[in-house]
Amino acid sequence: MDTLINIDNGGTLTDICVWDGTGFTFSKTLTTPHDLSECLFAGVEKASAALYGTADIERLLHSTQHIRYSTTQGTNALVERRGPMIGILTTMPDLAAAMRTTEAERDLFEGLVGDRVLVIDVAADEESTEFDVVQKVNRLTTLGAARVVVAGGDPEQERRLRAVLLRKFPRHLLGSVPLIYSWDLAGDRSAPRRAWSCVINSFLHPTMERFLYGAERRLKSYKIVNPLLVYRNDGASSRVAKSVALKTYSSGPRGGLEGTAALARAHGFEHTLMIDVGGTTTDVGVVVGDHVAADERGTIRGVPISYPMSNVHSKGVGGSSVIAVEDGRITVGPQSVGAAPGPACFGFGGKQATITDVNLLLGVLDPDTYLDGTFRLDPERSRTVVTETVADPLGISLEEALVRMEQAFFEALSSAFAHLVQENTTLAAFGGAGPMSATGAARPAGVKRVLVPRTAAVFSALGISFSDIGKTYEAGVPEPTTAATRTTYGELLGRAERDMFQEGYTLADCDASWQVVVEEEDGTPVSRAPYRPGDAVGHPERRVSLQLTITAPLPHPELTADQEVESRPASSVGSRSVRSAADRVDEVPVHVLTELSPGDTGAGPAIVEGPFFTARVLPGWTFRVTSGGDLLLHDTH
Repeated sequence: MDTLINIDNGGTLTDICVWDGTGFTFSKTLTTPHDLSECLFAGVEKASAALYGTADIERLLHSTQHIRYSTTQGTNALVERRGPMIGILTTMPDLAAAMRTTEAERDLFEGLVGDRVLVIDVAADEESTEFDVVQKVNRLTTLGAARVVVAGGDPEQERRLRAVLLRKFPRHLLGSVPLIYSWDLAGDRSAPRRAWSCVINSFLHPTMERFLYGAERRLKSYKIVNPLLVYRNDGASSRVAKSVALKTYSSGPRGGLEGTAALARAHGFEHTLMIDVGGTTTDVGVVVGDHVAADERGTIRGVPISYPMSNVHSKGVGGSSVIAVEDGRITVGPQSVGAAPGPACFGFGGKQATITDVNLLLGVLDPDTYLDGTFRLDPERSRTVVTETVADPLGISLEEALVRMEQAFFEALSSAFAHLVQENTTLAAFGGAGPMSATGAARPAGVKRVLVPRTAAVFSALGISFSDIGKTYEAGVPEPTTAATRTTYGELLGRAERDMFQEGYTLADCDASWQVVVEEEDGTPVSRAPYRPGDAVGHPERRVSLQLTITAPLPHPELTADQEVESRPASSVGSRSVRSAADRVDEVPVHVLTELSPGDTGAGPAIVEGPFFTARVLPGWTFRVTSGGDLLLHDTH
């Protein structure tokens, strides 16, 4: 059982990538928002057919060591505010104000918490505190709180509140209120960050819990022994029962970044920009050398949290983004038609134009080869919506509208990453819509080199292949001494041993990395250094925290390093009529990437059809097939 299945569930399409120890097999399927387990299993079934020649989902599942799963469900739930109302019970009178210092914080606080914040006086006697806690929890639930965050100024204050809450609201009763204790979730000394982490986690938890446990139950119907693993935004994976909902947010882009780092390593790139162009958004991240850029304390929708996160930002530009006319000009996104109804050409009732419709009418997309011929596009529906929503309002021809819409999309996509471009930048373009628009978006941003992986259509799912099973722990040391640090070391080691045992591993199977972090009073790091038990620690003027990262390694693929090979003209399988201007249609060669060999070269204008994607090579660009079968493009202008 050495097969690993990686799944990246997006808003429009769900990608499945299977690594069998020697190579990749992958497939795509439309996301089913009404029941995400449906597209999960449909995708696995498609992958089994690609792997074995005939669909055999049971055979594939029984040969699989782990299924690693990444989903946009948490991201979408937070964007759409689909989740429970949260209450906060705190011992800190100024906590609410500290959590609302920026516009982004105020907006999210109003949407998730509102006026549901009540303060407990910890200076009161035990009887008064007990009465106050009961009254205020009841008040929070009356105000609509479905989950309550308990935030104490220090761990001892939370322990006092926990003792009361366990007695007065025992978990076995139907009236029990789901509670989360801030110091349990994070050892961060910054109270606002810690509280925000709990609020967002509490909000995401029910959505993730329902779907992931539902998928796990369905897997068990196939008598699967190994658990479903959740891929996290820190680049590691863990079983559903041991995952924190907060860490599922933006986990797909982290997979893309890990894959980009592997590509950069194979090609020797110095500075690589990832653009993952999906149906709804474009995710942008940076890889320097082969190192993923990450923030020690991440942010979610502009709100600080206690956990590290990859430094990815998203823009509402994707293959399903609505292209419309506002005040006499063409706009792109952020509204998206998603998977349902989807672009008009999908035939599911979409009434708004997207770049997918535009590329179909321009001739870039072949209606019969979309998703490798498993899904036929309807150009007449695209023609109708583009005419009604863009051409007619602007008083221009359909042909002129298509050219302007494409250029507007190029510019919108370029604006998502142009500010990050350096002289030596390579643009790694993937996602279903990335290869179609990469050269068009790269030129206005000043990027001269673009790499389109041969697995571009499922690249974030492929990136998950580089993850291991892991946990990260952080705890504040009560006092900055060698003895206290050694005690905290033992406590973290005990937590790690329990957690990894539940993942199916002993500590002897794992790699451990320890760091001692010297901090300011508010948790701002001053310095960090490797830690071994017994190391001298003495910082009387500072706070000290201990961090542990524990990892159980899984098999990883190796990407082929690029080497110089003899170049020769790339063979074509025919030509396609592609509109390049309102009054001009060119016959451009069509190349099939899987039929080309390393060293094959060509020049734009051209179309390169890859597995589940179409790449457009604009005039002035050349391309070469690399040793690993990827498409490397250069701008000669």
